[in-house]
Amino acid sequence: MGFVKEFKEFAMKGNVMDMAVGVIIGGAFGKIVSSLVDDVLMPAIGMLTGNVDFTKLALKIGEGENAAVLNYGTFIQNIIDFLIIALCIFLMIKGMNKLTKKKEEEPAPEPEPSNEEKLLGEIRDLLKKD
Repeated sequence: MGFVKEFKEFAMKGNVMDMAVGVIIGGAFGKIVSSLVDDVLMPAIGMLTGNVDFTKLALKIGEGENAAVLNYGTFIQNIIDFLIIALCIFLMIKGMNKLTKKKEEEPAPEPEPSNEEKLLGEIRDLLKKD
């Protein structure tokens, strides 16, 4: 089998396409959460902590041109991003599991017997009476 044909079969499988859609939606979702954190939550948290802008929190180690700057404020903001994304994913999976569980609990409707089965049932009942 040729490499191109094998790759085409792999790429067109449902799982790969689902994963691609998930990555694209995940990227967009990440931007939304980042905006929520950067534009809504962090300013509010900054107000509560005395108008601190977390992105500007840094620690300078050393002096001169060789000084290292540790941007721990950006790290704090990224942790908050992660926690919000993790919470959203948890709630989404929890909701999906709840829907799946409801589907499993619903009993499948019994199919209506065919005319042949009804006739055989009537014959059985008549034979039992005799």
